[in-house]
Amino acid sequence: MAAPEAFTSTTAVGHFIAGHAVAGASGRQQAVFNPATGAEARQVALASIDEVDAAVAAAVAAQPAWGDMPPIRRARVLNNFLALLNQHKDRLAEMISAEHGKVFTDAQGEVSRGIDIVEFACGAPQLLKGDFTEQVSTGIDNHTLRQPLGVVAGITPFNFPCMVPLWMFPIALAAGNAFILKPSERDPSCAMLMAELLKQAGLPDGVFNVVQGDKVAVDALLVHPDVKAISFVGSTPIAQYIYETGAHHGKRVQALGGAKNHLVVMPDADVEQAVDALVGAAYGSAGERCMAISVAVLVGDIADPIVTKVAERARTLKVMNPMDLAAEMGPIVTQQAKDRIEGYIGIGVEEGATLVVDGRGLTVPGLEGGFFTGGTLFDHATPAMRIYQEEIFGPVLVCVRVPDFASAIKLINDHEYGNGVSLYTSDGGIAREFSRRVQVGMVGINVPIPVPMAWHGFGGWKRSLFGDMHAYGEEGVRFYTKQKSVMQRWPESIAKGAEFGFPTSK
Repeated sequence: MAAPEAFTSTTAVGHFIAGHAVAGASGRQQAVFNPATGAEARQVALASIDEVDAAVAAAVAAQPAWGDMPPIRRARVLNNFLALLNQHKDRLAEMISAEHGKVFTDAQGEVSRGIDIVEFACGAPQLLKGDFTEQVSTGIDNHTLRQPLGVVAGITPFNFPCMVPLWMFPIALAAGNAFILKPSERDPSCAMLMAELLKQAGLPDGVFNVVQGDKVAVDALLVHPDVKAISFVGSTPIAQYIYETGAHHGKRVQALGGAKNHLVVMPDADVEQAVDALVGAAYGSAGERCMAISVAVLVGDIADPIVTKVAERARTLKVMNPMDLAAEMGPIVTQQAKDRIEGYIGIGVEEGATLVVDGRGLTVPGLEGGFFTGGTLFDHATPAMRIYQEEIFGPVLVCVRVPDFASAIKLINDHEYGNGVSLYTSDGGIAREFSRRVQVGMVGINVPIPVPMAWHGFGGWKRSLFGDMHAYGEEGVRFYTKQKSVMQRWPESIAKGAEFGFPTSK
């Protein structure tokens, strides 16, 4: 692989409204940092309520014509966008590494998984088909159709600045909606490049808009009467706020929250495979994934060999500049996030867990100002500890020892989160029972990060999801459309006289 080119633009990041990049007019800005160096890289505008209103107005004006366009023509625009994404995927990955800090190869994977959703959305004509029943009653036919909601919005997190927006807007656009994206203010550049690529693909002005910002922009979208639906991915407290506020204002809401994903290792598991899974899933992307494994549930006498081998690997992780192709882990996204993560490590020590590997105090030569912390491993944690209960969102793996399979299932099902879970075993019966009994939305059997493919849909259970529908796949199509049922008959089949009874099939 050729060495990537660092993204070093110092140009301030603004909004994209009505088909044009516009500078922020609110006068409010925020610094965007390069996590590897710790230095300010550029500024991002923070939208005012008036700027959000302008984006919504542009979307309202553009949506009717886009929604009336035949689905095949909308799909052709998305197909053009797909081609442009493939041409610019390394540039997007470079932006992700520069603003988020994940290693370049991981950023490439993020872009590729987002591209999968666009490929799925290009099948809009098939996805939007309705149903038809002839002669549902004498002389009457019944058919259903799916129509766009109108203007919809997405509020997306810092940890996947390309992939998570692509979970949302391609499907929303394919269904005929106009879309407003409010990306994370920590890594805003990907959203602007995707907006430009959509315009190049032939998307009419105003159908896709980007407003940068903070809580002011979020709240403006939540209460705006012309925004019909909100999609969100982030922490559970904010997901619950988004869900409750949006629903209070009459919106359809899909709010994906936090996680505390467990990986159960049974005594019959392949030790080397389980260790590979734990190291990659716990420390990949510095643990800043909603599907990261943060708890290892070690069953019986397999605990000691697993902890020993994971510790060896955690101590030798290649933590370095994320643009170095040899890097296994890059920096944390911000200094504040690093401080919070290392604060949790201190809490774990105070609570009495065994700190096997301590990632605090790591310095990368030549990048002394970067927001780096090393892989951390705790053993002998208990369910009463905060490091077990709470989402740390960093490279911290917590090991809990249990005596048997039933105890492992109970431990997971008792947790407030239910996003993702994994089981490593060579026993098919145990695997089947685990899949059926575990109260979690996404399950992996000998798969550490069970993120569903584009046509299956993504979402957790319990306090990991607020709303009825998962993201992307057919669930996404349902979320961004409303069903209409049409019953029809023609004059020659209508009996004379008023009918006062409730209609029945006859």
